[in-house]
Amino acid sequence: MYVSEQKKQENIAEYILYMWQIEDVIRACKFKLSTIGEVVVSPELPENEREKHLSWYQDLIDKMKVQGIEQTGHLFEVNEVMIELAYLHNALLDMFKDEKYIEFYSFAEQYMNDFKKVNNNPQATAIEICLSALYGKLILKLQKREISAETEEAFEAFRNVLAYLSVKYNQMKEGKLV
Repeated sequence: MYVSEQKKQENIAEYILYMWQIEDVIRACKFKLSTIGEVVVSPELPENEREKHLSWYQDLIDKMKVQGIEQTGHLFEVNEVMIELAYLHNALLDMFKDEKYIEFYSFAEQYMNDFKKVNNNPQATAIEICLSALYGKLILKLQKREISAETEEAFEAFRNVLAYLSVKYNQMKEGKLV
């Protein structure tokens, strides 16, 4: 099983963040499968597994080119999941009035305007803001940049929203959301 499939089954927010990373890796490798094979896919994998991974990357490269997201943007399949999460988010707030989710979201909401400005997307949903912020945290860590205590608190608030939402997403997919 690919990492992406495992993440999609276990934690949908992690799946989205993982796929964003993969999209950026493909862009960084300039859509060259040979480069991906050299720097991303482990040479220690058995040849048949290595071929499967390279085939998966080639499929993503093809999709990204067809969908016109060579510079920016996300795969349609990833965007569809984000739309599902946005609908679930609204349902938990408005229809189910899920008190625990409302608590997590209300706390995170105080940080959203600041992150919305950084995100440069005034149309971003609350879920996109949370995901973008956590992806930004990953980038900051890779760059070994310092993160202030207040920013870390915001990241934790966003993580809590997405973690709870991911659990509810799995329940929804299993038909057990109540």
